[in-house]
Amino acid sequence: MTTVHGKSNHTGILRKYCTYFRIRFTSGLQYRAAAMAGVATQFAWGFLTVLLYKAFWEADPDAFPMGIAQVTSYMWLRQAFLAMFNSWTVDGSILSDITGGNIAYELVRPLDIYALWFTKNFSMRAANVTLRFLPVLIVAAVVPAPYGMSLPAGVPAALGFLVTMILGAFVTCALIMFIYIFTFFTMQPLGVRMVFNAVTDFCGGNLVPLPFLPPALAAILEYTPFAAMQNVPFRIYSGHIAGWDILRHMGMQVMWLAVLVLLGALLMKKALKRAVIQGG
Repeated sequence: MTTVHGKSNHTGILRKYCTYFRIRFTSGLQYRAAAMAGVATQFAWGFLTVLLYKAFWEADPDAFPMGIAQVTSYMWLRQAFLAMFNSWTVDGSILSDITGGNIAYELVRPLDIYALWFTKNFSMRAANVTLRFLPVLIVAAVVPAPYGMSLPAGVPAALGFLVTMILGAFVTCALIMFIYIFTFFTMQPLGVRMVFNAVTDFCGGNLVPLPFLPPALAAILEYTPFAAMQNVPFRIYSGHIAGWDILRHMGMQVMWLAVLVLLGALLMKKALKRAVIQGG
């Protein structure tokens, strides 16, 4: 009977998080005008980056570590799923709760605050990307080669892309959680965000794909959590990561997700001891 009760209790908690995700996700879908404005910007950046890399490729194709079709697919996927993997989008309400002392309202909820904020961040990103990714992918698919996006490099690449996209999104949220956690210690998120954004954009393949970096540096970054974000699914889609390497990168994503969540949860407990509650 105790086991059944325990399972029921865990199911009820999970249902609460799912309900919270659904509410936040539905709320995020209301900002359609802002999403369309963002899509226009992403079209512009998409075409600019594709033209830039094509110019470099025409100058010296042998110096390219990726095929031009792989690069263009990477660039369009980056624009389509920018709202999921970018490092500069954070929930301002969480930051204001920490610095303003309203964290007290979060602490009285019958839910783990780390899991609650993780769900909040993931739902926000999922809603934003749902509004934006389809128009970008449709346009990228009809643009003629070599400026448009190619189909996945086979069935294993398509399946690997879907799985690693989900894992990469979770890793991204786990990394973003550290911005909130460190704000407990600094009480000023600006510096933390600036450093975090610079490191993540460079090390995660957002500025340039990791294969374009010096080989020694790229080999090191492949084993960091930043490479487990957008770098893996986008390169799997284009076929640059193939075969057993797909499973190896999946394993790295799962490993980093477990490490980041465990470390984040432990740091959150320590940070809550420093929380300042205004007014009492």
